[in-house]
Amino acid sequence: MIKNIKSQNLALTFISFFSGLVFLLPDNALAFPIYAQQAYENPREANGRIVCANCHLAQKPTEFESPTSVLPDSIFETVVKIPYDKTKKQILGNGEKGDLNVGAVVIMPEGFKLAPKSRLDAELKAKTKGVYITPYSPTKENILVVGPIAADKHESIVFPMLSPDPKENKDVFFVKYPLYVGANRGRGQVYPTGEKTNNNMFVASFAGKVQDIKVGGKETEILIATPNGDVKSQMIPKGLDLVVKLNQVVQVDQPLTINPNVGGFGQTETEIVLQDPARIYGYLAFVVSIIISQSMLVFKKKQFEKVQIAELDF
Repeated sequence: MIKNIKSQNLALTFISFFSGLVFLLPDNALAFPIYAQQAYENPREANGRIVCANCHLAQKPTEFESPTSVLPDSIFETVVKIPYDKTKKQILGNGEKGDLNVGAVVIMPEGFKLAPKSRLDAELKAKTKGVYITPYSPTKENILVVGPIAADKHESIVFPMLSPDPKENKDVFFVKYPLYVGANRGRGQVYPTGEKTNNNMFVASFAGKVQDIKVGGKETEILIATPNGDVKSQMIPKGLDLVVKLNQVVQVDQPLTINPNVGGFGQTETEIVLQDPARIYGYLAFVVSIIISQSMLVFKKKQFEKVQIAELDF
């Protein structure tokens, strides 16, 4: 009985330890797409805005490459390109500087989904090696997410896709479909709770003279003497570079720090056609018939010319 109690206590200790590790992880590890998956059933809002833009406020370019048309039940690749300034470092949740990470979401038409690994060729397996792509949710297999992953190794992310077959899925048709993609680089400026991250420029909440600047281990305290004689305290997260000095007069909303953000979010869209093989075969048959008809006309013309020449010689 005593052994069982000791075993249970030991197990609880391990569980508590690893649970604590999860909460001690820096907040950049809890970046996109986890927040979006937890807070939104669908990452694309009714107005077309992808929800990642609610936390990543800066706008950055995002490029998307996809075939213009695909056949049913076929494997194809789409590529999300996330350009960024490789000379820049981002501020992490603990105030230190670190490399950027990236994440992306690809919203395909319903019926499209992530291609199974068993159907990928060697080239596509090599392109997606080390990249963990998952469906947005069990009911949203057409929406794929990835990240956060190291930006320096994944400035381009390949998504292997499987197109649906209308013969098996009656909700899918041979038509043109829209594709949407969003991609971020670096940490956001707002948590899903609405609180600001330390990846922001902090401004003065009070007008007055900077009376003192106290640099602490986790925060920097700025004391501002207001015109009515009160001394107000304003806390600045660790790691941010101040742009104010002692005895400097500041106004409300005047920057106290530089803007540390070097990342941002961007979204774009394109179209893809689910092509009916019968149309392709019909088009090929039409082209072949035209070629044969033209060849026969040329052949008949040559024969007619030969007959005319023979009659003239006669």
